[in-house]
Amino acid sequence: MPDASFDSAAARADVLARIARAAQAAGREPADVTLVAVSKQQPWEPVAQTLAAGQTIFGENRVQEAQARWADHREGVELRLIGPLQTNKAKDAVAFFDVIETLDRERLAKVLAEEIQAQGKAMRLYVQVNTGEEPQKAGVLPAEADAFIAQCQETYGLEIEGLMCIPPADEPPGPHFALLAKIAARNGLARLSMGMSGDFETAVRFGATSVRVGSALFGARAG
Repeated sequence: MPDASFDSAAARADVLARIARAAQAAGREPADVTLVAVSKQQPWEPVAQTLAAGQTIFGENRVQEAQARWADHREGVELRLIGPLQTNKAKDAVAFFDVIETLDRERLAKVLAEEIQAQGKAMRLYVQVNTGEEPQKAGVLPAEADAFIAQCQETYGLEIEGLMCIPPADEPPGPHFALLAKIAARNGLARLSMGMSGDFETAVRFGATSVRVGSALFGARAG
């Protein structure tokens, strides 16, 4: 069970203050960094508390879980899919989400292109890069990222907004954030989704335009 004494609204204010300090230390404007509240697997109560405090951008890992949680609370909220996307869920994902941050293979690019056209929706897409080249983790390999981005744009006509990564848990995140920023720069992409509860300040220093924060906002999940 979640900690009932945890104040998600106060936690959000603290995270925003930390983002602002990290941005200012890096010579950036705090407003240039978007806080994505990772609401996946959270009960509704702390999510509602964060929503009431003014948070409007949320990240979810699974299409069906997001549909169940947000179907009656969709107005005024931006939803980002930040978990792996199966091609058989692409239709629902395009219909329900505003942003998909986990585009990482040609088959998914093809299916997304077909769904975006069929639904007539302007879909914001990020390519996920597996900066640590971890076999168990989703994402295109860094050496293949340039070609994949070009394929998405030129072959499938997809609008790629930026890149996303999840560094290895047992390595310093800075070099991975630097690598993602380098790949984005040479491909003319201005958006970087990187940094989570334990390292978002480092991500801001390396140019993150959005950080995905869960436990620092909602407390640790049980189990």
